[in-house]
Amino acid sequence: MIADYFDLMIWPLLAALVLTGIHVYLGLHVVTRGVIFVDLALAQIAALGMAIGVLLGWADNSLPVYLLALSFTFLGAAIFAYTRSLTRAVSQEAIIGIVYAVSAAIMIILFSKSAEGAEHLNHLLVGSILFVTPQIVLKTFILYSIIGMFHWIYRKQFMQTSELPGSGGNASINLKVWDFLFYMTFGFVVTSSVRIAGVFLVFSFLIIPATAALLFVKGVKNRLLFGWAFGVIGSLLGMIISVLLDIPTGATIVASFGVLLLLSGIVKASIFKTTS
Repeated sequence: MIADYFDLMIWPLLAALVLTGIHVYLGLHVVTRGVIFVDLALAQIAALGMAIGVLLGWADNSLPVYLLALSFTFLGAAIFAYTRSLTRAVSQEAIIGIVYAVSAAIMIILFSKSAEGAEHLNHLLVGSILFVTPQIVLKTFILYSIIGMFHWIYRKQFMQTSELPGSGGNASINLKVWDFLFYMTFGFVVTSSVRIAGVFLVFSFLIIPATAALLFVKGVKNRLLFGWAFGVIGSLLGMIISVLLDIPTGATIVASFGVLLLLSGIVKASIFKTTS
């Protein structure tokens, strides 16, 4: 029986490791930028592109659907990179929230006329990570490795861009270029991740482990290691619980992340109380 569980979870767990590796890193950038919901908005834009592709009759995991979703995500990346350099009369978080709400509403409207709309909507929101294939895991690992290497080579530029506040209409061309490159690579990650894990789980992989890391440790390296450990433990717990109780895997992993974050907060508060 244990061997059966291992066979069932080995590839989903490897997929979770791949997702955790890139999303925790990007999550630290997102938290630094103060645009917490940008991943949720980009994931929703990607999901909208996939929804349109499915309604056009293309298969869920086909190349045309992926390219359509990617083009939608690039459009969102361009919008977010541009609006960051605008006047602060309107917060970028407001723009991000509007994009998310409108994209979600359009997707719901499109699927409302489809006989299998509810099923497709559920798949895009919570994903099907438990049924991921070795081929998808390998392709995703290669893509994320390339993106990770690109960010490592230009880590100084990306970190400086994330740490700089929006500078209004006076933002330099260089800042805007690196800002767009950040969101563009972010778009590649989000589009690929949504196909595997769905909108909600992608958002959780990005924000929750990074938030937990910020609670406990300092320094980029330590936060990455802490966030990766948090993501792996939360994913493993969620998968085990979902298999044992026969409940949706993606939603269970999100719930596991939430519980672990709550426990981390309690531990942090206890430590602070003891030392104060």
